[in-house]
Amino acid sequence: MREYLKQFGGSVTKDHILKYEQSDRWIKGRFRNFERTQIAVPWSKVPGIIYKQVAERKEREPRQKLPIMPINLNSLYSDDNRMQFIWYGHSVIMIRIHGKNILIDPMFGPDTTPISPIPTIRFSDNTLDIIDSLPEIDLVIITHDHYDHLDLASIEKLNSKVKEYYVALGVGRHLEAWGIPGARITEFDWWDGITWTGIDIFFTPTRHFSGRGIKDRSMSLWGGWVLNTGTENIWISGDGGYGSHFKEIGEKLGPFDMAFMECGQYNSDWHEMHLFPDESIQAAIDAKVKKAIPIHWGAFSLSYQHTWYEPVEHFILSAHEKKIKFSSPPLGKIFSIDEEEVDQWWLPYI
Repeated sequence: MREYLKQFGGSVTKDHILKYEQSDRWIKGRFRNFERTQIAVPWSKVPGIIYKQVAERKEREPRQKLPIMPINLNSLYSDDNRMQFIWYGHSVIMIRIHGKNILIDPMFGPDTTPISPIPTIRFSDNTLDIIDSLPEIDLVIITHDHYDHLDLASIEKLNSKVKEYYVALGVGRHLEAWGIPGARITEFDWWDGITWTGIDIFFTPTRHFSGRGIKDRSMSLWGGWVLNTGTENIWISGDGGYGSHFKEIGEKLGPFDMAFMECGQYNSDWHEMHLFPDESIQAAIDAKVKKAIPIHWGAFSLSYQHTWYEPVEHFILSAHEKKIKFSSPPLGKIFSIDEEEVDQWWLPYI
């Protein structure tokens, strides 16, 4: 029971609220989006959603487990003059940039619903073991506190490898509850920026929500991240529905050489909170992205309205239609910013 309760993270205290009140996004006791956003699904729809999520499983998972290439550190460190990355499925990205190792949303766990009696099992086996093979991590960056982005087991296993954490405002309380010293955690409000070891880092808005339990919905912030070395400008879109903020991000912080764009787990029941693939491409265009990488797919089935592989295929179709460059690298492959990858590696698993 104690481990179960630990999953919820840190409770909100009066001191936390005093800090959150300094943000102009803290309105009437919650963080709010710039645009009106329907977050709660009507209770009348909930039974039907649960039924479809559990019962309608056709092509919701691969025919067999998806392999993940083992990391080759010699290859990763072979050229520090260009950015390299590894995508581990969903939104987990390992970035080697400016001689530093940065890990984004390190959810390596096997289940995104650890507090539910119905598990949501990962498409790949033994992914927590990947952490053992990773090098020392200079910085962990977290977009928001949902279970598919912030995983207790992964944070605990990573702890001895990680120097610093940059997180959305409010997420720090979870890390501290799990034993991470506050001195290693920096929280960011939207548009906050800092220069870290020669890399300009900014936290950008999204149209989403947060929460790990019934009582803490939108009690921490959510967003995306920019990493700018002066020669490479990278954007991680973060979770969230389509909105006018994408053009603002492009105007303020773009253009971007490459962006990791959310494009999976969309559903008409929560359309305002997740990008459909065509919207993902349009958001990349709005934000002045030169090359788009589809993420938030390839690891879990969190929506009953699409197959496990539909997000990437529709993303590619839309990219062709709107004439924007893209790549879709296999799980675990070391990939550089200037490489092209259009091989449909997922086809044998359909």
